[in-house]
Amino acid sequence: PAAIRFYEEVMGLPLAIDQGWSKIYRVTETGYVGLVDETRGSHRAHPVKPVQLCIRVRDVDAWYGYIAEQGVAALKEPRSHQELKIRAFVFDDPEGYQIEMQSALD
Repeated sequence: PAAIRFYEEVMGLPLAIDQGWSKIYRVTETGYVGLVDETRGSHRAHPVKPVQLCIRVRDVDAWYGYIAEQGVAALKEPRSHQELKIRAFVFDDPEGYQIEMQSALD
């Protein structure tokens, strides 16, 4: 499926646990994200995606350049948010879930 290819090939996340219809990917040493077959998991797919995955990175602008080269959907340019002390951009994964990549402002 497109989501598996996206998280493995575009995001570069290593598969930590393969349970067949549930795939768990390592984001950090202690952080993971799971993809579950919507016909088998406890939640069904829905056109409204009320979840955002936020990933903190060292260089948000470098990540933006990389993600832009991959041609992902709904990519927004990085913006600095002084109140939150972050610089961030968002885009959608192949299933329509929003991902935010952010770095701390110095």
